[in-house]
Amino acid sequence: MRELKATDKITQKMTRDGAVSENLATGEVEHISNREPETELSASSEESAGAAADLALRAAEHHEKKSARKAEKADTQAVRDGSAARQRPSSRLQFTEEERAEPALGKYIDRSDRAADRLDAAKAAIPTKKVLRTERVFDETAGKGKTQLHFEEVEKRPNGRLRHNPLSQPVHEIVHAAHAKVHEVEQENVGVEAGHKGEVLTERGLAYGKGKVRAAVHHHRTKPWRDAAKAEQASFKANADYLYQKALHDDPALAASNPVSRFLQKQRIKRNYAKELRQAEKTAKNTAATAKSAAQKAKDAFKETFLYIKHHSRAVLLVIGIGACVALLFGGVSSCSMMAGSGVGGVFTSSYLSEDADMLAAEAAYCELEQELQYELDHYEALHPGYDEYRFDLDEIEHDPYVLISILTAFHEGVFTIDAVQAELQMLFEKQYILTQTVEVEVRYRTETRTDSEGNDYDVEVPYNYYICKVKLENFDLSHVPVYIMDEETLSLYAVYMATLGNREDLFPGSGYVDKYTKPPTTYDIPPSALEDETFAALITEAEKYIGYPYVWGGSNPNTSFDCSGFVSWALTQSGVCNTGRLGAQGLYNISTPVSSANARPGDLIFFVGTYDTPGVSHVGIYVGGGKMLHCGDPIQYADINTSYWQPHFYAFGRPPYN
Repeated sequence: MRELKATDKITQKMTRDGAVSENLATGEVEHISNREPETELSASSEESAGAAADLALRAAEHHEKKSARKAEKADTQAVRDGSAARQRPSSRLQFTEEERAEPALGKYIDRSDRAADRLDAAKAAIPTKKVLRTERVFDETAGKGKTQLHFEEVEKRPNGRLRHNPLSQPVHEIVHAAHAKVHEVEQENVGVEAGHKGEVLTERGLAYGKGKVRAAVHHHRTKPWRDAAKAEQASFKANADYLYQKALHDDPALAASNPVSRFLQKQRIKRNYAKELRQAEKTAKNTAATAKSAAQKAKDAFKETFLYIKHHSRAVLLVIGIGACVALLFGGVSSCSMMAGSGVGGVFTSSYLSEDADMLAAEAAYCELEQELQYELDHYEALHPGYDEYRFDLDEIEHDPYVLISILTAFHEGVFTIDAVQAELQMLFEKQYILTQTVEVEVRYRTETRTDSEGNDYDVEVPYNYYICKVKLENFDLSHVPVYIMDEETLSLYAVYMATLGNREDLFPGSGYVDKYTKPPTTYDIPPSALEDETFAALITEAEKYIGYPYVWGGSNPNTSFDCSGFVSWALTQSGVCNTGRLGAQGLYNISTPVSSANARPGDLIFFVGTYDTPGVSHVGIYVGGGKMLHCGDPIQYADINTSYWQPHFYAFGRPPYN
């Protein structure tokens, strides 16, 4: 009788060692993939602990070396600053008897004198030494040149860094080799291992102590230079405070102005002379070019001086401004009063004073960041592989260059260089563009054909995970960023620069702001009959004061300028017809009584939706009748509500709760 044998049933499955084929009848398992079986690579607990301890020691050493380098760099910079302070002339101010007798100025004069005394003492404390120099001179009597010797007093620079020992590197290599040899055999004897580790810890402790001692010695030796640099900064501040108080004392109108005007006055001196310094550089270069053979040394000295000014612009500008103000004050001319008369819109207050090269470089750097972002989005599938589907929701990548330059100029009080704004550029970019990625997993089914034990094919629905990568880019709009990162004074400066475009309409002629802010704002003659309503007359009188002010997101008063809801809230409250406080567009709508278009009258508010990506009411203006409104567009001006832009966005009229 023939023996019956069951049909082999073969299944395949994936294991940690790769794909295997299993015969269910015989139990035989066969590897069918080329993957090598996994090898146990984990170390023992003792080895892991030792490795962790060694890693911790190495990390501590790295941290200490980094801290030492940072401290050494700071000390070196302090020496440079102190040496430069010693070489500069004294910034001591000279005061008249009348000024010293003035009680309001006495405190600031004393501070200036004490700061100058401390600066002179700090300069004198910097160690010096006499060095023998040779000088080639012409002897007219003999009719030939000769060499003379003379002593010259120079600074005695600190020698905090120990000199390099040529034997240190070979010794280090020998010690390292010895430790390596001991490490090879230390596992054979616990005593040897413990002794070796103790020796390593001792050597590292000695090296740590040696580094601390060297750093302390170097820090102590640089103290005179550090004190001189700090004393110079304190003297600059004390002098500036006196001159500012002198200007307030001489000009009562300035003292009664708002804080922003006083702040702008304090900065105006530096901005004025920044422009003069640049003009002086150009003039000096031209003069040196025509007399190069006779004034080569003078040209080199000027070049060196200007390079210092370029890298220490604030301090130098302040010194020059102080000297000029003293001259003007002593000459009987109050330059501060004259400049204050120019108002917030004065040329120096509202102008970009940075070099064109720096402003264009800042714009180019920001555009480069945007181009990198665009490249990532264009090649997102290749840069972020592994998903079954990609879905994109992307805002447009764009910004206005005037907004960027106005922000940077406001941050740096009128003058900046490309090197000084690298951090701000990255910060602004990260706040404007918000890129997010979310992964959604869907369970889907696919049809697979399989074969049963009898050789028949059949279909089966097999579940699998389907990965969807959702990418969203939000452009927050660069003009919306300032209110979140600036205080009120800085935001006021930003508003001034935007209102005038820095008096540089030629810098970025393709900007949309050029047409907006170089043309006069749209006006409208309100019918006399509408002004018979006292409430409306008071409201529109207050609102029209601010025609031409720029749109500043989040602005809510004349110092910072306005956005749409800030303008309407301010006009309603300051006119005395309705004390709303600061409300948004939706908040103003919520407190208003809805009015039909047929019953709308001058003084009602008009609301719009969808003017930008936000839920609810997005824009508000003051309806003045005749199909016109006064609103904070860009800038504040009158507008026709029946245009093809406003009509699709129109939402409702509303009447505020007037007093």
